[in-house]
Amino acid sequence: MFLCQQSMAQKVEFTEYDMPNGLHVILHQDHTAPVVAVSVMYHVGSKNEVIGRTGFAHFFEHLLFEGTDNIKRGEFMKIVAANGGENNANTTQDRTFYYEVFPSNQFKLGLWLESERMLHPVINGIGVKTQNEVVKEEKRMRVDNKPYGNLISAIFKNIFPKHPYNWAPIGSMADLDEAKLSEFQAFFKTYYVPNNAVLSIAGDINISQARGLISTYFGEVPKSEPIKYTKVEEAPITQQLVDTVYDANIQLPMISATYRVPGMDSRDSKILEMISTILSNGASSKLYKKLVDDKKEALQVGSFNYALEDYGAYITYALPNNNTPLHTLLQDIDEEVVKLQTNLISETDYRKIQNQLEKNYISTNAKVLGVAENLADGYTFHHKNTAYTNQEPEQIRSITREDIRNAAVKYLQPSFRLVLYYLPAKNS
Repeated sequence: MFLCQQSMAQKVEFTEYDMPNGLHVILHQDHTAPVVAVSVMYHVGSKNEVIGRTGFAHFFEHLLFEGTDNIKRGEFMKIVAANGGENNANTTQDRTFYYEVFPSNQFKLGLWLESERMLHPVINGIGVKTQNEVVKEEKRMRVDNKPYGNLISAIFKNIFPKHPYNWAPIGSMADLDEAKLSEFQAFFKTYYVPNNAVLSIAGDINISQARGLISTYFGEVPKSEPIKYTKVEEAPITQQLVDTVYDANIQLPMISATYRVPGMDSRDSKILEMISTILSNGASSKLYKKLVDDKKEALQVGSFNYALEDYGAYITYALPNNNTPLHTLLQDIDEEVVKLQTNLISETDYRKIQNQLEKNYISTNAKVLGVAENLADGYTFHHKNTAYTNQEPEQIRSITREDIRNAAVKYLQPSFRLVLYYLPAKNS
């Protein structure tokens, strides 16, 4: 089975180059289907903000759909839909990603839309006010009124006291309300520039023709000053931290344990992803089988590696069943972690998790948008190594059972973590 998976992981061929204005271009030609993904990844996220002016990067995810000198307000998405395409954007702590997926005969339109966003955006008071209300509504839906919506924010505030990962990408509504128009305009001029961006295109294109079109649409975008960013170093966590959060939107409490771990470019980050697969991926995983099936102590249990550029956060969590005490859930999770730290996982489990991770890789690259994003990620977050997308399966196969045990010992120690009690709000 594993050898079969290896053969399925096809190498992604690509061409890449830098334009004179600093825009990095990645092209993947695939004539399998008559579709093309046009994407731009800007290396700007909430970590590029400052205290008192948070939420700017996520705000621009919305604001740059407002319109341009050549696209009327509210028309951007209508143009995409009218030409058989789909589009969206998303923001993390580290980057903002915009994309369109079109029938390949609309390739030029995709290039024009993204060049307009980069070269001619209209950033005015009307757009800022309109999108401010949109962001506020999003925060109400996804954070303020969503069960456990503040979990990640509460975790990051504790484990990143100095680093700008301290605040969530959606930021502070008060900060956005108080910001002047000139501050939004300055943020755009600093970060949404060609030398801080990757144009990644995948699908039914002709490489030589695409290069000419890209020069036509993006060549006039002026180069900006190099982006200056210095990673804020956090002191190691040397004793267990404990905090409690109350949420009026929940009825069941939750307990979580979080460990600060290396960033996504570290090999250990991939090992920690494998550990989360062992512990909680599917009904046969260690935590699910023990806490949900066998002991019936938890309604839900899980773990995941929240991998970011500068650091990561390895998070375990559980919701109780039958009034099981939260400390009992934590103890049971810890017992499974100790097993990983003490014993090598079985050969069967080892092959299983390798297959699962490679299957995920293959599934992502089965769509042109997934290929475009993976190529951009490789360049942006792996020391300009676009080929990382082809090296990932090899990296997965290179991780040994001993590596898994050693990473569990190195990072998942009680003295290195935050234990968070996430409880229903008390009646006033």
